[in-house]
Order: sequence, then C-alpha cells, then structure tokens
Amino acid sequence: MPPLKTFRLSKELVQKRVKDNIIVVTFGNYAFMDFILTWVKHLTDLGLSNLLVGAMDTKLLEALYWKGVPVFDMGSHMSTIDVGWGSPTFHKMGREKVILIDSILPFGYELLMCDTDMVWLKNPLPYLARYPGADVLTSSDQVIPTVVDDSLDIWQQVSGAYNIGVFHWRPTHSAKKLAREWKDMLLANEKIWDQNGFNDIVRRQLGPSVDEDSGLVYAFDGQLKLGILPASIFCSGHTYFVQTMYQQLRLEPYAVHTTFQYAGTEGKRHRLREAMFFYDPPDYYDSPGGFLSFRPSIPKSLLLDGEHNIESHFSLVNYQIKQIRTALAIALLLNRTLVMPPLWCRLDRLWFPHPGVLEGSMTRQPFLCPLDHVFEVNIMLKELPEEEFGPGIDIREYSFLDNPSVPEKVRESWLDVQLCQGTQDCHAFNDTGPPGLIRFPKRSNEETFKSVFSSFKDVKVIQFSSMQDAFLGFDDKTREQRFRNRVKRYVGLWCCVDNHTPGHIYYDMHWDEKPGWKPIPPQTPEDDHPPL
Repeated sequence: MPPLKTFRLSKELVQKRVKDNIIVVTFGNYAFMDFILTWVKHLTDLGLSNLLVGAMDTKLLEALYWKGVPVFDMGSHMSTIDVGWGSPTFHKMGREKVILIDSILPFGYELLMCDTDMVWLKNPLPYLARYPGADVLTSSDQVIPTVVDDSLDIWQQVSGAYNIGVFHWRPTHSAKKLAREWKDMLLANEKIWDQNGFNDIVRRQLGPSVDEDSGLVYAFDGQLKLGILPASIFCSGHTYFVQTMYQQLRLEPYAVHTTFQYAGTEGKRHRLREAMFFYDPPDYYDSPGGFLSFRPSIPKSLLLDGEHNIESHFSLVNYQIKQIRTALAIALLLNRTLVMPPLWCRLDRLWFPHPGVLEGSMTRQPFLCPLDHVFEVNIMLKELPEEEFGPGIDIREYSFLDNPSVPEKVRESWLDVQLCQGTQDCHAFNDTGPPGLIRFPKRSNEETFKSVFSSFKDVKVIQFSSMQDAFLGFDDKTREQRFRNRVKRYVGLWCCVDNHTPGHIYYDMHWDEKPGWKPIPPQTPEDDHPPL
C-alpha cells in the first residue's frame, strides 16, 4: 500500500476523479464501512465514477483502498466505532464536513456532498445541471409537498429545515464565503449543531426570488443563489418510507436519506434493507440454520374499519405483535432466522405531538410502516447475555425473500406448512400431498415441533400459512422466562399524544395477557418505563 501521505486531500488527488468539473463526496469512519460500500455501489451502478470517500480513520482508509474505492485521508483519526446521533463525537464529525467543503471549493470544482446513510437511485448530475445559476442546492426535511412535479420546492412554502445530508455546491465567490463563515461559526462554538448553524446562516437573509422561473432564492448575504431540492424525489426517510410521496405523484426518486427514523444506525440499515437498497455480503442471504417466514393475517375490520385513532392503531399493531411473538418463539425453537412480515400502521410515529398523520402530508392510512416504528431494531440485533435472555434470534427484513441477492439454492429449498385443526387429515407428515407441503396441527407443543421439523433441517425456507395458535409454548420454564425477557425489550413506543407529558405510549409484547390493557401514556413519572 502506498504511504499515507499520498492519500492527503489535494487538488491533484481530486482532479484525478473529477468529471465534467464535478466531484461526489462522502466520508465516514470504519463503523460505516457497509454504508459507504452501499453508497459507492449505487453510484457506480449508475455509471458514475467521479466519486471520492474521505476516511476518518486509517482502518477505513486501508480497507477501502484494497477494495479499489477512491479514498483520501481526512487526517481526523476518529474512533472506528459507531458514535451515535447527537454525541460529542457525532458533532465533531459534523465539523469535519464543513472543513471538507471549505477545503474542496477553492480547488474550483462543483461538489456534491453526501452523508453515508443515503443512497442514489438515479444519476442526479443532469438534474443539478438544470440550475446552472445556483450557488447551493440543498435537500430539506420538508414533509408537505410544495410542488407536484420535479421542479425545485417553492422556497416560500418550505417550513422544514434545510438538510445538509445531500447538497450541491458550486465554487462561486458566494458559496466559498458561506462555507468559510459556516466553518468559523462552528469552530468558535462547539455547542452549535452543524445543520442548525447552516440553517441560521443561510436564512440570515432569505428572498427575494432570483427570477420568476428557476425557483432559486437569494439567501445568506443577499448574493448567494439557493435552491431547495424537491423532497418528493430527493427523499427523506419520511417522504420515501412513510408517505411514498414519489409513488403517489408518479415521479422517479433520485435519492433516499434515512432521516426521520428510530433505533439508531441499525434502524437506518434495516430501512435500506427493507427497500432492497443495502448491499450485504453473500452469507447474509444464506443463514446456516435456514429461514422461517409466515403469511400474516389481518382482519379487514382491524386494518380499514372505523376511525384512525390511537385505539384502532394499537388494536391493529397489537394483533400483528402477537403473531410476531409466536414466530420469534418458533424461530428460536427451530434455530432459524425469522423473516419479519410487512407491518401495517394506522398512525405515523414522530417525536412530537401530532394528530395521527401530519396535516398536509401525503401519508395514507393505513400504511406499510418501517419496522423501527414499532420494534427496537437495534435491540433485536444486539447480543444480549444468554443466561438472562436465552439464545439470540436473528431476523431479516420483510422484503428479504424477494431480494435478487438471495441465491437460487435458498429459493428452491422451500417447505410450505399449512396449519390445520387436529383432525384425521391433519397430521404432521406428508404422505399424500404435493412435495414441499405439509399439514401441521395448530396448538402444537415443543416436542411436536422438534420431532417434525428435525427431518427438514436442510430445507432453507420454511413458510407457515399462519401464526395464529401455531404454538402452545415452551415446556422448559427457564427457557420460556429467558425468551420473555428477551422479546419484551423488542418493542418500542408510539409518540406522541397531545396535552399530556409524557405523550408516548409503550407497546407491550405481552399485551394480551393483561386483562383490560389500554393504550395510554404513563400517568406518573414512575410509570414511564417499558412494560415489565
């Protein structure tokens, strides 16, 4: 490997990658290696090679170099671990971004700056070229559409913060001046969040419009020409995963940024996996013990009837939680990886009081909600001590079996399990039916599961027709207690009701065992804890 000094950021290093005077840049530390490789693969699949990755630690720099990814050394020697949103190290990473922009702009190239937790679905460069007069084009957290086509969002109607996860800079005098002032502001005060600083400084002066047609606005010093990328196609985690705004407006999305999500970095990863945008190594798609999936059943009355309110939302979600709890138990029993079902919600989840869905947004009710709206994905994937929580239960996203990366040998090794009442033609062996199908009695015990499915150990995918009354429960009380300890931590909370503090309501994995259970927020500070 060449010496480290050859990876220093310089005009010459950037020049090698630039095409049509544009460079596309992201940066991160080793903890985000898989996000970075996903980001790079999406761009290269789109035919773009004018990209560069800033490595915040030497471990990432070396790993990317050996994978053939164009990389430079940011010299920041950050920790190689996931630093977590809002932590002091997270804020330090934010400052690195500003320093980077301020360093690259004087080279004279256009810069498309990206966070690693976003992916490109369509080549954005022709779109950006439509606005040659813009100094800066920024994404935003706007959740209410201001346009219904692919033009820039109407700046007067954008109430959401400008989001610095995706933005394009031209090396103009005004843009360089903005980068310099923003950098000086952040370095002078470590308490300012980089995005808030950007919003404050850019909005110092906002207006008038540059002209009648372009959608650009004078901002910052009155000279900078700013455009706000449409949130319908430069998507946030809300406009893409919750509203599916692009779909409703029949538009093609350019980008997805995993904002508006829960469960930390694991939540982001899981969302990208649900959308089949994340690139995992081959062993992710072929778990040694095989997979377990099931067809969820939801009565039409729970999904569609009556008002969309807290009660109907929790009735719908709880009905699904109960089936997932059974599936987790069977997955544990059979030592298989559970493919989660798609999850339906009636109400959105946010971090502030709201009327169920945001007024003016395009959220449909009910909607397929991301797993992190209900489940603590980070806890589900965390290694917990076995003596207290029993063995781990691996999970996959609901779209897993549709993913083209799943190998043919997994798809073709399949067993359908039809649940039936324990009558004469309902026994757990297949002597007359078609191959690849067995009829299996409902309310079977641990022993029946083990004896029947031990002969299907080599089958890669076992799919149950339902989880309703599929399993009676564990014989071993210690095992059952550990399982309960584990899965009760898997569910999160819904947020938030108005006029009550705290306004969140905890989901309960064992709600059906508590007579008179109701979805209400904690009534006292002492009650404000996950269900016991």
